[in-house]
Parts: sequence; C-alpha cells; structure tokens
Amino acid sequence: MSLLTLLPFIVLIGAMFLMTRSAKKKQQQAADMRNQMQPGSGIRTIGGMYATVKEVNEDTVLVDAGPGVDLLFAKNAIGAVLTDDEYNRIVHGIEHDLKSDADIVPDDASSLTATDDSDSASDASADDKAVDLGKKDVADEPADEAAEAKTDAEPKKTDGDSEAK
Repeated sequence: MSLLTLLPFIVLIGAMFLMTRSAKKKQQQAADMRNQMQPGSGIRTIGGMYATVKEVNEDTVLVDAGPGVDLLFAKNAIGAVLTDDEYNRIVHGIEHDLKSDADIVPDDASSLTATDDSDSASDASADDKAVDLGKKDVADEPADEAAEAKTDAEPKKTDGDSEAK
C-alpha cells in the first residue's frame, strides 16, 4: 500500500481523536461545575427549572424550588450553576448593575425641568387657553341631510316576514 491511499484513513482517525478529546473536556468541565455546587447556590436544571441548592450529596442534590417545595435531583440533571446576580435577575427580576454609578432617571419629567417665577406666569396664561386638536364636538356639528340620507340608505330590519316568495 502506498502512503497516498493511507492518508484519508489517517486524517479520519485524527479527526475522530480531536472530536472525542473536546467532548471529554466538556464533560470534565460539567463535572467540575457540579462538584463546586454549595448550599445557597442558584441552579438551572436540564429541564429549565430554577432553584436554590439546599444540600449536596455524592450523587444527588436537594434543591428548594419554592416555599415548602424541596426536590431531589441527580447531579447529572443540573445544567448550570448560576452566579448570584444572574439567578436574581432571572428568578426575581432584580437588576443589579455595579458598572453604572449614575443617577437613576425619574419616572416623571417634572424634576428634570427648571421652573422660574417669570416662566410660571406665562405658563399659567398658556394653560388657560384651550388647545385645538382639530376635533369638533358633536354639539358644534350641524345636523346635515347627508347623515339622514345615510340612515335611510341602510336596510331596515324586519321580523322575518318577507313578501318575496
């Protein structure tokens, strides 16, 4: 056999070796993550349930899924161990951002605008004047014949008696 015919087999065996090696690395990282669990840690199961670790045993984990709800899981069923900030953000909706020390924007803009005495007098007179939004009141509209013609054009409902046979 020549080296040229063996080359595809060598490349295939090398690719299989690299793939199994990366899979073993991922399995080892997951096992390390599960072994680092401590009581009080937030977790996500492989089924997508979020809970807090109460007790860690050799092959099982006792978790608190809510008030009075304790569940026992196999360690392999733990998908991720979450940081405290991530767990609180997902489960409780608490945003904790240490990067931003800036002031929080208020809900209303009244505290953002400065009011002076001279401006308040002109604002008071402007508030008294009605704002025209282009809408007309029903009382202002004259009764026109087009509206009456529209009501005459609509078919009138009957009790079901029909003269057409």
